[in-house]
Formats: sequence, C-alpha cells, structure tokens
Amino acid sequence: MKSVNSFDTKIPRSARDAIDVLYEMSELLGTELDRQTLALCVGMIEEGTNPLALAEVVRELRQEAKQRAKSTS
Repeated sequence: MKSVNSFDTKIPRSARDAIDVLYEMSELLGTELDRQTLALCVGMIEEGTNPLALAEVVRELRQEAKQRAKSTS
C-alpha cells in the first residue's frame, strides 16, 4: 500500500495522479527527482519558468552538492 505523506494530502487527487505518472516517467528517464521536487518543478514550469533554464539550475545544484560532499569527506 502506498504511504500518504503531508505533501500528497495538500494537492487534489487529479494532480496527484498526474504527478504519479510524471514521476514514473522521470524514474524511467533516470532524473533522480523525488515526487516533491518533481511537483515543485512542474509548478514552476506551469507558472512560466523556462524548462531548460530550470533543468540547468538543477544540474548545477547537483554538481555543487557533489563537490561539497567530496570536500567534506
């Protein structure tokens, strides 16, 4: 059975279903985005954020996180 977290209960069922489908697609594509991050990205794109620019920011943040992890270990 699927667990329901507070994030899931704050959005309508149809939106949750859409995010579930997008999440499955993102898993197949290997994006490594969790449901909440994916939903935030979708919301930003729906509000007019350039998808390519958002993807670049995500890539840069991941690289920065990897570099910080290396420097602290």
